[in-house]
Amino acid sequence: MAEQSLVNVSKNTGLGKVEIAPEVIEVIAGIAASEIDGLASMRGNFATGVVERFGKKSHSKGVKVELTENAILIDLYVVLKFGFSIPEVAQKLQTNIRQAIKNMTALEIAEINIHVVGVQMESDNLDEQNK
Repeated sequence: MAEQSLVNVSKNTGLGKVEIAPEVIEVIAGIAASEIDGLASMRGNFATGVVERFGKKSHSKGVKVELTENAILIDLYVVLKFGFSIPEVAQKLQTNIRQAIKNMTALEIAEINIHVVGVQMESDNLDEQNK
């Protein structure tokens, strides 16, 4: 797998250059996604699960950023809460992430793909109703 390069975001001002690592975009997208109602959790890999067991929160969990020649692509792997409209929550996720990245980095995102990998049932409420 090729190493992803940094995103150059600076104009030629003579002061130097500003570059943003893809991990920064992942963190911004993860935090922006967590603000949306209807999102239960983000799906990470084994490594992020181990890191979270040691007490460190992984804000980029479930976010994959791909840099191409002229575009930035974001894939989000999410678990939604039962009872929420999947298309509405997905659209809110896309809008909030695009806006947060635009505000913080001035970058335009080509695609934000939402992958719903599960639905979380309200187990606490079901257990209380069965008693």
